[in-house]
Amino acid sequence: MSANSKMAKADFTFTFPLRVRWSEIDQQAIVFNSHYLTYCDIGFTEFWRILPLPSFLEMSDLGNEFFVKKANLEYHQSAKFDDLLDICVRCSRLGNSSMQITTEIYHGDELLVNAELTYVYANTATKKSTSIPAEWREVLLPTLR
Repeated sequence: MSANSKMAKADFTFTFPLRVRWSEIDQQAIVFNSHYLTYCDIGFTEFWRILPLPSFLEMSDLGNEFFVKKANLEYHQSAKFDDLLDICVRCSRLGNSSMQITTEIYHGDELLVNAELTYVYANTATKKSTSIPAEWREVLLPTLR
């Protein structure tokens, strides 16, 4: 387990590999900080894709979607061009209308970034929160760590 991690890398329920692209590098020859939030989003999207749940497009057709309410990222080390990263994702809290997704981004065994994002399930027209459907909760509960 990394000194800054709350969990061992192997304890995450899902890992997605991602290679750093040239366009993500800044003048300092490291990944520009805002790209890590994009990496978290990619990880969450791929995590959701493997679950037997409606896709984000199908969810939108139902009139509700998940919106990011809060994002907290902590940077420990920097990734560089062509690094192969592991985007490790787990559901760390499941509420009535929200869930917290914890993401840790590694290069090999080195923790680069840990993040917690709170997603609220809400009506797309009114932006008012609504309950996560019970059948979705049943799918998400086993992913809690």
